[in-house]
Amino acid sequence: MTSRTSTKIHVPHPLSPACPITGILEQLDDGDAAQGRPIALILHGAMGHKDYLFQRRLAQRLPLDSFRFDFRGNHETPGDWHYGSFQSDVDDLFAVGRFLESKGYIITAVVGHSRGSIVGQRWICTAPEARNVTTFVNASARYRMAKLLENVNVIKHWQPGFEKDGYYDWTATVARKPFTTRIRPRDLEEFVKWDTSYIWDQFPARIHVLTIHGLSDETVPPFDALIYARALGARSPGTHTLHMLENADHNFTGRQDEIVGYILEWWDLQARGDITTSGLWMTGLKNKL
Repeated sequence: MTSRTSTKIHVPHPLSPACPITGILEQLDDGDAAQGRPIALILHGAMGHKDYLFQRRLAQRLPLDSFRFDFRGNHETPGDWHYGSFQSDVDDLFAVGRFLESKGYIITAVVGHSRGSIVGQRWICTAPEARNVTTFVNASARYRMAKLLENVNVIKHWQPGFEKDGYYDWTATVARKPFTTRIRPRDLEEFVKWDTSYIWDQFPARIHVLTIHGLSDETVPPFDALIYARALGARSPGTHTLHMLENADHNFTGRQDEIVGYILEWWDLQARGDITTSGLWMTGLKNKL
């Protein structure tokens, strides 16, 4: 196994000085300085953190340096996190991108899960520091934002809380600690208004994309992955690979190593130039339909 060094870093936030971003820089120990080296960004989803799900496992197996971090208000990064405030997460990602570029890194890849994928897409389409990105992994991402209002948790728990108290307290376990965020009706309004349509005409044509989605996802409808395939599959020279997993939920529960394996397999095929057209894979990336 390749030797690596993991270093915790606190990235200064130019827009929110009170919210330095805590992340882990994973470096290959090959003796080279950061100047001119490629690096991947790994982005967690809502109520997650930098070592959540497959993120840490992937970072420790990628064939390049990587940086994974906690968005503001999550785990080790201070500040307030709001369910509908995607722009705050995008601002955090801008801060990270500028910091890494100032250190000499060239950001060539982005891996995002769920909310992290949506944030990563917007950053790729708007940030100067994303100009060298050639690879994007889109895991469990939502496209139809308004579909959230049909989610069973919103209908059974959130909406009654809104009507009774004017808010709903969402509690989850984050990094083995209880974490609660207060969601108000305006957060849902802001959430569903977030525009994802820009991927049709603003997402760079050069970037190769892997979309992974579980067919048993009850948080984000699997059909959204098909929309991404349609939107991103007609670009050239970039390609789009759609990989649907049977019996997999939103977080790929119990299948983290499998997800890492699929990403690395696709990464290797892409690096060798073996994927030249957009397509669909079901049980293994080598079995193209």
